[in-house]
Amino acid sequence: MEAPIFVYTTYPSLVEAEDAGRAMVEAGLAACVNILPEMVSIFRWKGQVERATEVVMIVKTRAALKEQVAAKVRETHPYETPAIIFLPTGGGDLNYVRWILDETAGVK
Repeated sequence: MEAPIFVYTTYPSLVEAEDAGRAMVEAGLAACVNILPEMVSIFRWKGQVERATEVVMIVKTRAALKEQVAAKVRETHPYETPAIIFLPTGGGDLNYVRWILDETAGVK
């Protein structure tokens, strides 16, 4: 059985994250997205230390779709270099894993 993965990303606002997340679920690229509102990010960008308020989005999908999910993030994201990290899972509850795989089975 293929393993699910999580794709971690951030968006500058809840509205942008919700729009992108809904598009991924509607397209069958994700079984679910979790959006965690308002965190503070402190990071170095182009030589300067920056501070921004962002939201976290965790995309639940199958490993075979990770590059398509990453492409959708890039397509819907206003940042020049959006955060896109693939987080492999060690499996999980079999029914939950099947649900993720079933919900994303229609995309090749």
